[in-house]
Amino acid sequence: MMIFNRLPAAANMLLVSVVALNFSMPAAAYGQSAQAPASDPTNAGKAVFSKANCMGCHKWHGNGGGGYGGDALSLRKTELTRDQIIETVGCGRPGTGMPFFIRGAYDEVKCHGMNRQDAGAQMPPEGGTFLRPKDIEAVADYVIAHIKGAGEPTYAECVAFFSNTSRVCDVYKTQGQKPDDATASTGKSQ
Repeated sequence: MMIFNRLPAAANMLLVSVVALNFSMPAAAYGQSAQAPASDPTNAGKAVFSKANCMGCHKWHGNGGGGYGGDALSLRKTELTRDQIIETVGCGRPGTGMPFFIRGAYDEVKCHGMNRQDAGAQMPPEGGTFLRPKDIEAVADYVIAHIKGAGEPTYAECVAFFSNTSRVCDVYKTQGQKPDDATASTGKSQ
């Protein structure tokens, strides 16, 4: 940069310091809090739920229903524990359309106490994408925090999932809940 050649050494050092400080603390430089706003720790799981197309069978709300994998069970009514959800996502469900999402399932990784030979004709299908163990844990945490035990889907939940710009949620407005009072209800039973 030519500007550095025209400035005295002290000015160069000051300029470099200001630039470095500006890049190291951008929030403080603009008069904002240096801490990022708290976000939902289950957002990563929500992203995996979408990316791995859990919605294809379980729907965005987790209530289940028909999909390319068949008539999926309701995650809202599931009694599975976190560990059981992790195993089910990773290994699928033998004898059903629930696919496995962990690389090496039934080969390098025993699933439900079985290998590929033990599963035989009950071998679940392979998911459309493989997930890392931390992604599987994240989706299990998302299901437990936002879907399991939540009752019927609500407008507020739909808006939280898709955003208020999605017309997908319009169907939930007609179920007696207006958009103005949607923020008062989360749909989750306490």
